Amino acid sequence: MADADRPRRRGSITGPIILICIGIIFLIGRLRPDFYVWPVLARYWPLILIAIGLGHLWDYYWSRSHPDAGGPYVSGSGIAWILLLLVLIAVAWHGRTGWAYDRPWHGHYHWGGGHEQYSTEAVELQGAKSVTANLGMPAGTLEITGGAPRLLDADFRYDNFDGKPSVDYHVSGTRGDLDVTQAGDHTNFGRSDNDWRLRFGGDVPLDLQLNMGAGETNMRMAGLNLGHLEIHMGAGELHLDLTGIHTNNLEASIEGGAGAAVVRLPKDIGVHVEASGGIGEVDAHGLQRDGDAYVNAAYGKTPASIDLTVHGGVGQIELIGEQ
Repeated sequence: MADADRPRRRGSITGPIILICIGIIFLIGRLRPDFYVWPVLARYWPLILIAIGLGHLWDYYWSRSHPDAGGPYVSGSGIAWILLLLVLIAVAWHGRTGWAYDRPWHGHYHWGGGHEQYSTEAVELQGAKSVTANLGMPAGTLEITGGAPRLLDADFRYDNFDGKPSVDYHVSGTRGDLDVTQAGDHTNFGRSDNDWRLRFGGDVPLDLQLNMGAGETNMRMAGLNLGHLEIHMGAGELHLDLTGIHTNNLEASIEGGAGAAVVRLPKDIGVHVEASGGIGEVDAHGLQRDGDAYVNAAYGKTPASIDLTVHGGVGQIELIGEQ
């Protein structure tokens, strides 16, 4: 076939359409301070893959249907990017038109229509003589302390996309059961905007279980009557301070995860620590080796004791005995 007889391939405007769509997305972020581009892209990034895949399918079937024609003037990828832009514009405007001044958090103020939200919860003992608390945080920064005038005082800062943390408490007989969880979709990249501050009190025996997905956890247990402590780590850092607790006996465990753990231990209560199974490095200060375990000078000499087990993939653990 002579060159003059061949179908002339038309130029495609797909490239300019993609650039325009990207520009509009970031322009929305500039014009609307309450719209955060990166959290939206981090949440809806699978749509980009779906759009590209559908675009390629469209191009494939179009070329099969028009074997003698050049490529389409607007490719399937260009159409897909336009649809993706419309979805993101709808997300940007949905539920974000009303601003409301709220309380400060670490010196910053949040707007009720933005992607950061703030809430508080207060839970009374309601006659319970002992409490089991189950905490589940997918990702973020978690701080747990004692000293609350009731069973729980909680402050939550959370991402709008992740959903509001749920606090559920009920009493059966003399036993209280507390659940603090977050049921949102947590498929994302980078640091989560979740920031929880939980303060426990009540001066009753407390069994605490924590499931932490990823992030930083700071636990200062002074003043609490802990009987059982179970921590399941994902990825991140754990800072656990067991000094100042008042207890008969405490059984504690730290399992799984990747990262580092720093544990501070009291001197006036006997302490026994075992670390095994994928532990990277154990650095002990103020403790003595006792076979495969670490103990303090009070171990075996006090009515109460702390038995701590560290198991799993904790990259590094530092044990600091109180002097």
